[in-house]
Amino acid sequence: MRIGAHVPNGRPLEEASRRAADVVQIFLSSPHQWRSPLQRTDAEALRTADIPIYVHAPYLINIVSGNPRVRDSSRRLLAATVDAAKRVGAVGVVVHGGHATGEATVDEGLVRWEKALKPIGSPVPILIENTAGGDDAMTRSVDDMARLWESIGDLGVGFCLDTCHAWAAGEDLQTLVPRVISATGRIDLVHANDSKDGSGSRRDRHTNLGDGQIPTELLIHVIRGAGAPVVVETPEGDEAQAADIAWIRKRL
Repeated sequence: MRIGAHVPNGRPLEEASRRAADVVQIFLSSPHQWRSPLQRTDAEALRTADIPIYVHAPYLINIVSGNPRVRDSSRRLLAATVDAAKRVGAVGVVVHGGHATGEATVDEGLVRWEKALKPIGSPVPILIENTAGGDDAMTRSVDDMARLWESIGDLGVGFCLDTCHAWAAGEDLQTLVPRVISATGRIDLVHANDSKDGSGSRRDRHTNLGDGQIPTELLIHVIRGAGAPVVVETPEGDEAQAADIAWIRKRL
């Protein structure tokens, strides 16, 4: 099982070494802006690196938004992010499931995800991530995931399971993995994050492993059961993330 971290995107291979990580996740553009990724001078080095690289798409992307401008911008930025991910040899692009905002409905969101995925014909797998809270979320509960996958499951889309998000959504972590696999058919990546808040809080606040509200045995139970590469998205820099990676390895 490969275990690593989300790292600053300036020199990701060096960041991986400082954390003793054997997989990394990076942004290729600002997570809070609509700007498409730029060409990277280290693209060849990343493409030929001996560790897998995952790309997290910008947080602004909301494929199912009720606002046409947001929806169209989201589709363009997701497609641009996938193209940029291909240039650096990424093995997956993680994107949030989104929320049916405004006058949009979840049923309309199912159609909008399908319309967004078909034209991309993604050269890099798109991994949709579960979310912690918000009204009309597309992937907060396992039932939400099952409904979405009925619409898009045959389009080659993958799934990223975030432990903090599932805990905040009030999901039972003891039974989570088999239920997710039943809903989506797969778990391609695990975001292993502890939570500052209690189960069902719907608050997305990550903290370092063992410092939060998720019982240690449940975190490890999910990680072990998923059997997928693991990325920690925890705070406090390289030393703290190195400790989180070691924390997982020791308990596995």
